[in-house]
Amino acid sequence: MAKYRILVTDGVSPRGVEVLSGSQEFEVVEVKSMKEPELLAKLPEFDALIVRSQTKVSGAVIKACKRLKVIGRAGVGVDNVDVDAATAQGVVVMNTPGGNTISTAEHSFAMLLSVARQIPQAHASMKEGKWDRKTFQGTEINNKVLGIIGMGRIGSEVARRAFAFGMRVLAYDPYLSLARARSLQVELFSNLEELLPQCDFITVHMPMTDETKGLLDEKKLALCKKGVRIINCARGGLVVEAALQKAMESGHVAGAAFDVYEQEPPAEDFGLRKLPNMVMTPHLAASTFEAQESVGVEIAEAIRDLLLTGTIRNAVNMPSVDSKTLETLRPYLNFGTSLGKMLSQIAPAHCDTLTVTYRGKMSEMDTTSITRAVLKGFLHNAEGGSVNEVNVPKVAEGMGLKFNQIKQSEVADYSDLVEVKASSGSESAEVAGAFFGTNPRIVRINGYSLEAAPEGVLLMFENKDRPGIVGWIGTLLGKNSVNIAHMALSRSKETAKALSVLNLDSLPSASALEEIRKGQDIFNVRTVQL
Repeated sequence: MAKYRILVTDGVSPRGVEVLSGSQEFEVVEVKSMKEPELLAKLPEFDALIVRSQTKVSGAVIKACKRLKVIGRAGVGVDNVDVDAATAQGVVVMNTPGGNTISTAEHSFAMLLSVARQIPQAHASMKEGKWDRKTFQGTEINNKVLGIIGMGRIGSEVARRAFAFGMRVLAYDPYLSLARARSLQVELFSNLEELLPQCDFITVHMPMTDETKGLLDEKKLALCKKGVRIINCARGGLVVEAALQKAMESGHVAGAAFDVYEQEPPAEDFGLRKLPNMVMTPHLAASTFEAQESVGVEIAEAIRDLLLTGTIRNAVNMPSVDSKTLETLRPYLNFGTSLGKMLSQIAPAHCDTLTVTYRGKMSEMDTTSITRAVLKGFLHNAEGGSVNEVNVPKVAEGMGLKFNQIKQSEVADYSDLVEVKASSGSESAEVAGAFFGTNPRIVRINGYSLEAAPEGVLLMFENKDRPGIVGWIGTLLGKNSVNIAHMALSRSKETAKALSVLNLDSLPSASALEEIRKGQDIFNVRTVQL
């Protein structure tokens, strides 16, 4: 009798299924894509679930499945899996971050060529029996400027293909180092406002996060060159569809090609569907035989190894360590992730080096997993949900980010200390943390010593060290209904400046932050979300 039952949905590659069905340890059941009620009824009987993108695995489903040990996503994005609910339930969520890179890059470039030469529209006209050569005049891409927003694995592959067609490539990615940009031969920009007006074509390859949602909105589209063409084969919602429709109807945007949408499938009255200069495909970028076979085999092998040996790889919610070690390391892993996230929000753009230094008792531990947790926190938005403790060194390598680990047994004032420093050329930022008993605390920021809790919303600013600043900030935040949970202050006699770090119950509004920035003798105002 089989030891483990595995449910496979969404038409995963037969070769992947064979990896599991060939073992007597497994009973494999294949079904079509399932809605939540069907999944709720069937999944509680299984130890593992493999899905592609169609079956949605909600928190309600996961909570109802006490037997479930692992969910495998045959693909990159885990948007259709409630990862937080899985983590709370102790269910490992795995993905296959590299399997469909080439397929997606090729589809993106095919869409670029299609919108440049109006190939789908001309094809449809011919199918109707017409011979219309004037309506479908296209534009060459040779000597044109391509703007790539997001230079991860897929963006880098698109760039290589663009060079082969004689295009000039501009890039925007806050996580890409200058050295990596030079090796890719792309021109790196620090902000979209400078890149957009120069591009004849724009393709987006960012993950969907709070920062990237609506990345190309009405204001950003207005900055684009008249006649620009836009391609999105990454995530629906990166481009605001209503704003794009308006820009295309006015003639400001000459054409667009989308494979992904804010709502999938789009409604019948979807406005972009009606535009003659809009090219659309139904989320096909990863739908090639090679990609589906690759991700199917990869996820099957990962699930087989987890169930039979306990080995964890390509997990989005767990480090690759055994359970006993994990319990010991968990506080340090969580703290390392928080320090990395914080540093990413105060570091200079295009960092090329990240250094983690352990002092005191921590220098005696195996800190590999902690360093990866710091790195994962620092790059938490670089590749969206595919960044985890397992693949984050490869993600960092792809971004041109070198990371170092240093251990020193001696430390003053603390039994152990973690220092994290990010550098971009001569610019750098640093955060240090320590445990006070079981409580983690931030104890140094860019040379200022203090004690702050690494949680929630932090408001940070430097100010001239004079009376009245703290009272003014408190009054202003109170006026804007923002409560201060904790305040940490640090003074520098050398510079006559002070650093204030406020733990807030909520994020201040843009207008409140602008008012703070305009305050007398206040500098470098930043918000950090952990």
